[in-house]
Amino acid sequence: MSTLSTHVLDVSLGRPAANLPILLEAQIGATGWKELARGVTNADGRIKDFLPSGTSLSAGVYRLTFDTAAYFASKKTRGFYPYVQVVFEIAEAGEHYHVPLLLSPFGFSTYRGS
Repeated sequence: MSTLSTHVLDVSLGRPAANLPILLEAQIGATGWKELARGVTNADGRIKDFLPSGTSLSAGVYRLTFDTAAYFASKKTRGFYPYVQVVFEIAEAGEHYHVPLLLSPFGFSTYRGS
């Protein structure tokens, strides 16, 4: 079973993106999704204990939805993307998966971190 973490950096400000809501879902069937967890980033742009203690993820397809509209509204900034969805696949049980998001009002980038 795998673990998951994320880290959001606001590159337009050069600092972590605090208070950004994130939703984690697992794909069910060909088109369905099941909510697994919700959280809001802390001052470091991370969510501590995103998954309940002892919870791990099995092989499958997952989706993180970052509520960028809420984040930018709190900064009194208008962004172009109201949310960012990152869909990824966990293939290897037992590995840690880190999904960072680099964010600005008019762009974003993500990758598999360590």
